[in-house]
Amino acid sequence: MSLKWPNKDPDEITDYSVDWSRFITPATINSVTWYVDDADGVKTELVASGPVVYGLQLVSSTSTNTVATARLSLGTDNIKYKIYCAITTSDGLVFERTIFLRVREK
Repeated sequence: MSLKWPNKDPDEITDYSVDWSRFITPATINSVTWYVDDADGVKTELVASGPVVYGLQLVSSTSTNTVATARLSLGTDNIKYKIYCAITTSDGLVFERTIFLRVREK
């Protein structure tokens, strides 16, 4: 299953979220890991305040019991990023969703 977020301007620092409530309830989110495909299409972990991957940076990552949020900055104009949100739940299940994010200069 893949999702699509609204376009992002490269100058914006914006929050993007995945709501897992309909998949995991009554369990809760234990941990969240974000990934992005790099320029070569290799799935690469995004680390909060870490290195820029393919022009995109994860500023921070937060979660509630059911929603995972990535605060993203930068991005290269006209690139459609393939981002992954992987979670582990309180009952030990692992889920991953693919999200597409296009960066467009506004």
